[in-house]
Amino acid sequence: MTSFFKNLFLYSVGHTYSNLSRLFLRLFTGIMFLQLCIRQMLNFEAIVPTFHGFFGLSPEASMTLLVAIELLCAVCIMLGFLTRLAVLFPLCLMLFAENLIMSSPDTATNQFFNFQPGYPLMFIGIFIYMLLAGPGKISLDYIIGAHFTENADDEQVIDNA
Repeated sequence: MTSFFKNLFLYSVGHTYSNLSRLFLRLFTGIMFLQLCIRQMLNFEAIVPTFHGFFGLSPEASMTLLVAIELLCAVCIMLGFLTRLAVLFPLCLMLFAENLIMSSPDTATNQFFNFQPGYPLMFIGIFIYMLLAGPGKISLDYIIGAHFTENADDEQVIDNA
């Protein structure tokens, strides 16, 4: 029995599954963000009248742009494609959402984002981690990077010949 715990703890100290952990975190965050996006698409008609447009756009155009960005970024995050770039837009959105919720807890704002104060902070923390740590080896970014690195080595061999 003690050898089981000894092997379990000694083995787990030396071995980490950081790439698998990053994949799980990307999939979890992407699914959660997709769920938020789908909820906004389903309640689009109810949300638009209470939503104020931004960047000089109408509320409908702003909401459409917001949902499209959320959808695109969620898919890119799950696939690990342009992950660090795809994390920036949702990070800014969650900073904006947390600011709105904390500054004006009226029903219109809460209806739009449909979550409690502090919920965007979870996304903010995860997005900052993804921005710093990157997507990991189980991602399209890694596959594309490995392909370009492989081709760069071939070009260096050709140039040196």
